Amino acid sequence: MATKVAKNYKPSSKEKYMCAKHKAYFKQLLFTWKKELIEQNNRIVFNDMDDNSASADVVDQATSYTGKAVEMRTVARNKKLINKIEDAVQKIEEGTYGYCEETGEEIGLKRLMARPIASLTIEAQEKHEKQEKIFAED
Repeated sequence: MATKVAKNYKPSSKEKYMCAKHKAYFKQLLFTWKKELIEQNNRIVFNDMDDNSASADVVDQATSYTGKAVEMRTVARNKKLINKIEDAVQKIEEGTYGYCEETGEEIGLKRLMARPIASLTIEAQEKHEKQEKIFAED
C-alpha cells in the first residue's frame, strides 16, 4: 500500500533515513517536477504565436530563429531532466534512492530536497567535477 504524506510534510532527520514517508515525499516531488517539465515542453513545442520566421524583415527572422534555438535547447535539457527524474523514481522503487552511487553513503535530506535527482554525495560530486576539469584541461 502506498504511503500518503500531507501537503505540508517535509522530511526530517529525526525520522529513519529513507523511511516510507521520505520515499513518498520524494516520489511526489519528482512526479510534480516531471509534470511541470512536460507541460513546459508542450507549451514550447506547440507555441505557434509570434512566429516571425516568414517575415520579410531579416532582423525579425533572425530574432525568431534565435528564440526557437533557445527554446529547443530548453526542450532538450528538460528531456534529460525527465530521464534523470525517471531514474530517480526507479531508484525509489528499488530502494536505492538517497544513497551515493559511488560510496553507498546517505546523500542527505537537505541535498535531495534541493536537488531531488542527486545521485552522489556532495563530496563525491566535487571529486567527480575535479576529475572532469582535469580531463578537460588535457
